Amino acid sequence: MPLAPFPSTNGDEARVVCCGTTAPATSGLRCRWGNVEVPARAEDGGQVTCCVPAPEALNTDVELSTGVPVKVLHHDNVLAEETLSLEQVHLLRSLKAPGSQDTAAALAAASGANHAPDMLAASRGEVGDNGSKAGQLQPATEPGSKPAETRKEAMQRKYSALKPFVIISLSYLLFTTTDGAVRMIVLLHAYRSGFSAWQVAIMFSLYEMAGVVTNLAAGMLGARWGIKWTLLSGLTLQLAGISVLYGWQDGWSVPENRWKGILFVTCAQMLCGIAKDLTKLGGKTVTKLVTPDEKQSSLFKLVSFITGMKNSLKGAGYFLGAACLAFNYQFALGVLLALILAAMPWAALGLTSQLGRARKENLTLGQIFRQPYNINVLSVSRYFLFGSRDMWFEVPLPFFLRNATYGLGWSRPLTGLFLAVWIIVYGQFQSWTPQLVLTPLRQMPANKYVAVAWNAALVATPLFMGLMLQASDLFRSHHLGGMTGIMIGGLGAFCLVFAVNSSIHSYLIVRYAQGDKVAMNVGFYYCANALGRLTGTLVSGALYSYAGDNVVQGFAACFWASVGFAALSAAVELFLADNSGGLRCGGCLTLVAPPQEGG
Repeated sequence: MPLAPFPSTNGDEARVVCCGTTAPATSGLRCRWGNVEVPARAEDGGQVTCCVPAPEALNTDVELSTGVPVKVLHHDNVLAEETLSLEQVHLLRSLKAPGSQDTAAALAAASGANHAPDMLAASRGEVGDNGSKAGQLQPATEPGSKPAETRKEAMQRKYSALKPFVIISLSYLLFTTTDGAVRMIVLLHAYRSGFSAWQVAIMFSLYEMAGVVTNLAAGMLGARWGIKWTLLSGLTLQLAGISVLYGWQDGWSVPENRWKGILFVTCAQMLCGIAKDLTKLGGKTVTKLVTPDEKQSSLFKLVSFITGMKNSLKGAGYFLGAACLAFNYQFALGVLLALILAAMPWAALGLTSQLGRARKENLTLGQIFRQPYNINVLSVSRYFLFGSRDMWFEVPLPFFLRNATYGLGWSRPLTGLFLAVWIIVYGQFQSWTPQLVLTPLRQMPANKYVAVAWNAALVATPLFMGLMLQASDLFRSHHLGGMTGIMIGGLGAFCLVFAVNSSIHSYLIVRYAQGDKVAMNVGFYYCANALGRLTGTLVSGALYSYAGDNVVQGFAACFWASVGFAALSAAVELFLADNSGGLRCGGCLTLVAPPQEGG
């Protein structure tokens, strides 16, 4: 349906469009913009004109993700229909009517017979005589008239579109800093109090289990109530979870009272786990809502940036928690409370309630489980991917670094620093994935072949670590220099390859998500992510504590389990229904040829 601007004599509604479709010259005409209907009229020559509703009257999520569907109706018959982007709606609203031109003259200029071919060419994506390209709305203005949109108006429009991304991202990143910090505080404080690896794994179990349930609820509530309220709920629960930790008693370090500490900290961590996944939902889905569907490379870069910065600040939070804990336990918790309080006003005042809502309000838990095929497959792969990391990272690694008899015997600050550096490097490398994958290797944008290739490469790193721990004389003889080199090299390699995998997964989920159900789709996907973390945390705690004759053999068992999970993640990705793009490795090597056009 070709569209062109058409000015009205009404000063209050000087923005109308000519729908460019033939219609009966009778009443009963109307234009439907999304769910908003406005009256229309048939002009001389059978052209239909109607006013453009204010953008705020339309569904915000539909505007930002899938566009605004526009229909021309005569009674119940659809005469023409087209989908306009939010940018086009703003442009049409901003067109000013020339004051010296009456309605009839303007109609002749905008929709006369001499201009009809140009309007039709614009709708089809052809280039007209004026050089305009497909899909670009060209104002039908007289020579010497003012531009349709000033630079200031264009900047205001772009700011309005990016405002949710900025606010949610900043709130999400501040929250993430506290998430890493509180985890480090609990871990180091529990280790100092004499809790075992298995007991600490239990402390974190409800944190991870809450993520499973929360992501299901967050996907449903986010789609129904919008991202704003899920984000604010997450920040509030994080505030409560950190506050509860003030009740940790020193007397719980006595063996007969440790069950009290386990129960107390587990409940506090459950609140933090719910908070994390509610907040993460907003941070992940807003990238889909501000990026047009056709700009997949831009979407990849936005997703990689937000996930990379999130993990970098989580690593900074690990260091912040260790540093503040060295000063005072209560002081460390107070710093985290201040960060959460700083994020809440922006989220409360700067976001609309419609952001991220699905168009239908009757979503149920059953609909959450009825996901598109690719969402289901990617969720299973995500379960195994993050399970492969947390099989050794969350609990066994810091305990092995601290163990002076069989491990490296590092101090608490050095252990915290190593974990922080690992996470920061992981986060930064995640941000660089578009440059690594898209540009030099010509894998742009990522597809299932790219995901499988990088996942297969990941299998080699835990395999190397398992072999070294199980068979190397360096660990048998407790050679600290050699052990340190293997740990840094092997875990560093896992860090880099895992970062690429995680970034590709984060991109694919928002690519496969449906525009008006993006919160629901992503929530289901991160439910699988949390389930993988829960499995990895519990299994790793049990393997480290009880597998083999000593902690070295237990640590090796954790890496063997990691190998299995990484291999299963790669195998599941083969079932993705995404054959676009093929797989290349640089400019010379094509591993999988892209599908032929029309084949």
